[in-house]
Amino acid sequence: MPITLEDIRGAARAIAGQVVPTPFLRSQTLSEITGAEVFLKFENHQFTASFKERGALNKLLSLTAAERAKGVIACSAGNHAQGVAYHASRLGIPAVIVMPRHTPFVKVEHTRKHGAEVILEGEGFDDAMRAAKRIMAERGLTFVHPYDDEKIIAGQGTIGLEMLEAVPALDVLIIAVGGGGLISGITLAAKALKPSIEVYGVEVSRFPGMYHVLRGTPANFGLSTIAEGIAVKEPGQITRAVVKENVADVLLVEEGDIEQGVVLLLEIEKTVVEGAGAAGLAALLKYPEKFRGRKVGLVLCGGNIEPLLLADIIERGMARAGRLARVKVEARDLPGSLAQITAIIAGQNANVEEVHHQRAFTQLTVQHVEINLVIKTRNAAHITEIVTALRDAGFKADAV
Repeated sequence: MPITLEDIRGAARAIAGQVVPTPFLRSQTLSEITGAEVFLKFENHQFTASFKERGALNKLLSLTAAERAKGVIACSAGNHAQGVAYHASRLGIPAVIVMPRHTPFVKVEHTRKHGAEVILEGEGFDDAMRAAKRIMAERGLTFVHPYDDEKIIAGQGTIGLEMLEAVPALDVLIIAVGGGGLISGITLAAKALKPSIEVYGVEVSRFPGMYHVLRGTPANFGLSTIAEGIAVKEPGQITRAVVKENVADVLLVEEGDIEQGVVLLLEIEKTVVEGAGAAGLAALLKYPEKFRGRKVGLVLCGGNIEPLLLADIIERGMARAGRLARVKVEARDLPGSLAQITAIIAGQNANVEEVHHQRAFTQLTVQHVEINLVIKTRNAAHITEIVTALRDAGFKADAV
């Protein structure tokens, strides 16, 4: 049976007061950067830091008393797991969660903290899904699918209701796609309220499942992505039908695009998102000509990211923006050479973060040393100025 606007409104009534009606705010700075009028839906403000709570709760509320008593099982790379575990605990429903072995530690621990039994099995989502189906049959549990379920899709669709209610003039929505539950629910709600609205999906190029479903072509998949929340090889049957009928296109972005989105949202909006949460902004930054001059809604769908991974992404982002540079300098291995080099860098108002002397693994003569410096800089032009100043002082220097 097709999912209707009334199904989504019913989900909104069912979950009201139990999930956060998250802010949907215009970003002045991102609007200036992209040339579109950008509005951000902060689903990372949910208690479990992800939109997944909406669909999970709507599904759990639909269970019979007998199903609640036996318990539920879910398969997830993390966010669906936390949504199911948290609301199952609130409702007194036993929950088992199967997660891939390499799920980020923060997501595993948060899921356990909500009282669920966590089973780590499989190299990826699809392996974990097969394990969950086996355990479901063995224990007689009710399966709470992460995306291919009418109640789940209707729950996610409540985001679309909130977005259009807040900003009825929206022209375009850009939504991350994994299995397709989020984009399906939002699209059905948005199109019912405003048929002229366009919806674009976003996938990472390493996991282009829905992209190839739309084109009827075979897909090749990578081993991993920082957007593990949308690393799904096989979109749902319900969701693929919704996407084929209603979504304008699915756009592909690279790992670097996702990293840039994470850093910009942290720096500009002061908000933390995981890889999948930055997918919409990544697409907007990569394809600005598609959206320039239009009112665009993005969903920051999740904020569960390992702190150390976030630190790595920030550092790489700083390097990409020219605000962190590595400079190689060749010098005579004499007292005072390093002091002279650092004085030149200081004279350019740059700060040295790290210094590494290389004597053994180099083709230089034994009287010379290769010095690698990591330097805090303003931008790419500043790096060029530093290298030029070092060369003017007689050093052989290059940015690397």
